[in-house]
Amino acid sequence: MNETTDSDRRFPPALADLAGTDIDHADGTGIDFEPYDAFAPAEETTDWLRNWTGDEGLDGAAYRVFGQDGTGGLAALWCVRPGRPLEEQPVVFLGSEGAAGVVAGGLSDFLWLLAAGVGPMEAVEYGATTGRPDPALVRLAERHATTPRRPAGEIVAAARAEFPGYADDIAALCR
Repeated sequence: MNETTDSDRRFPPALADLAGTDIDHADGTGIDFEPYDAFAPAEETTDWLRNWTGDEGLDGAAYRVFGQDGTGGLAALWCVRPGRPLEEQPVVFLGSEGAAGVVAGGLSDFLWLLAAGVGPMEAVEYGATTGRPDPALVRLAERHATTPRRPAGEIVAAARAEFPGYADDIAALCR
């Protein structure tokens, strides 16, 4: 059950700060991620999820899309933890070519993942667990993270262990 309502679309301060931070793609060796300055509109999220899966009966109420990669794959908070704030919802990635996965157990861990030089697309599509740390993203994580700094591989592994069926569940929705 999703207790996070569609009306709860306030952009967390950490995401607002992230939106103002340049993320270095480094000619393909950095992070391929473009943060938004607000959540994508609910209707747009629903349309995208329906197009992505081919299931016209779905809605995107459980997702708060906050960024994308260069191909149009989306990063979102997945509102699956009843009664918990947006910052404590897992971060997922739905790639433009069908890849899907949980990349971090919450926004705090996602910030540490970025600080380590690993973006959501890299974590899901390439299994990347190490990257080139970015000093600006390290400072951002230090300002906003409420979880301890951990290696990117541990962050991704913990998220996948907590939600092991996410990718399969999303694949099962595809028509």
